[in-house]
Amino acid sequence: MSSEVDHNVVAAPADWRARLKQIGPGVMAAATGVGAGDLVATMVAGSKYGYTLLWAVVIGTAFKLALGEAVGRWHLTSGQTILSGWRTLGKWALWYFGAYAAVWGFVYGATAMSASGLPLNALFPVLSVRYWAMLCGLAGFALVWFGRYAVLEKVMTVLVGVMFVTVVGTAVLVTPSIGDVAWGLVPRLPDGSLVYVLGLVGGVGGTITMAAYGYWTIAKGWRGPTWLPMMRTDNAIGYVTTGVFVVAMLIVGAELLAGHEVVTGDKGLLNLGDTLAADYGEWARIPFLVGFFAVSFTSLIGVWNGVSLLFADWWRTLRAPEGAADEKVEYRRLEGSRAYRGYVLWLTFPPMFLLFLDQPFQLTVVYGALGALFMPFLAGTLLVLLNSRRVGAAGRSGWVSNTVLVACVALFAYLAYDQVVGLFE
Repeated sequence: MSSEVDHNVVAAPADWRARLKQIGPGVMAAATGVGAGDLVATMVAGSKYGYTLLWAVVIGTAFKLALGEAVGRWHLTSGQTILSGWRTLGKWALWYFGAYAAVWGFVYGATAMSASGLPLNALFPVLSVRYWAMLCGLAGFALVWFGRYAVLEKVMTVLVGVMFVTVVGTAVLVTPSIGDVAWGLVPRLPDGSLVYVLGLVGGVGGTITMAAYGYWTIAKGWRGPTWLPMMRTDNAIGYVTTGVFVVAMLIVGAELLAGHEVVTGDKGLLNLGDTLAADYGEWARIPFLVGFFAVSFTSLIGVWNGVSLLFADWWRTLRAPEGAADEKVEYRRLEGSRAYRGYVLWLTFPPMFLLFLDQPFQLTVVYGALGALFMPFLAGTLLVLLNSRRVGAAGRSGWVSNTVLVACVALFAYLAYDQVVGLFE
């Protein structure tokens, strides 16, 4: 990885070898978006339908890749952050994001800490899940508070490597049938599978952190349209990698859990670890739990940094005079701001009170509904911004991008409606 570059604009790499050295923001965004709950949902789909819904995972990966590319394209070609873009749509967009970030952060803080504490409790039961969760929250807090982007990128890259080895290694261990996997790429809809298809296409890897991608490109010193090829390479590598994770979990669910009732929520992954131990021995369970922790903790530190950057820029944009919000933003200025540090504190300490709930099922349901409410907002606003005069010709969306963004708006709006109805039911 290259060293951190803040406000200094560096030349875009000219060849593939130079591009590979710059890879980082896309991996961070994609890995942050895939949490333990997403892997459980995929595992459940695999246990119920085998490889039949593999095609939905591929389409979902393509949707996230298109959204990530749109976020990066806005930052590079408009010269503005996504918050500055939202301000041009009206103050309503800023107030929507601010209210959403405040509520979502409180709920997500407890969810992320709990998901990180579960595998540690299974590996080291000397502490309860609650106290492992608190330690994970404190570790993420210290890393984000005192670390810089280059440090976070290296830590995330190592954890993604652990995720790849453990999760994909588990899929290889269960020896799937290549023919069955290939047949799963053919679109089919078995009875009762629509809700799982929508979840795989729209839910896995889609969170508020997708909007943070542009800020991580700023931290790398990527400025201007000349960086578009680099951004697209980085974004593609990130989301293809997480797509492989999700495919691996679907394989594991199809091979090990077919016909079994799988516990929903993060504890479903612990049950899978017990199944691995029963079938292959304890040596298979331990690496899987390590991978479970890597999946959860990457989401935690990615949110602690990425969404805090979004919140800091929201505060800057909200208070800026007309026209001043369009000025170029420096990563270090955002990272050192009181708003950034205040949001890191908000994510870490108030949610710890929620960890004292014995079984926070309602918390999980509320988090799912809140998460669904952001994605149609992101896709819809990008559709408007990237077809406006706010970006030059290099930044305008073509028919392919517009088609995918329209499909994203429709899909995420339906998922949001379904989640909210489920919340009240």
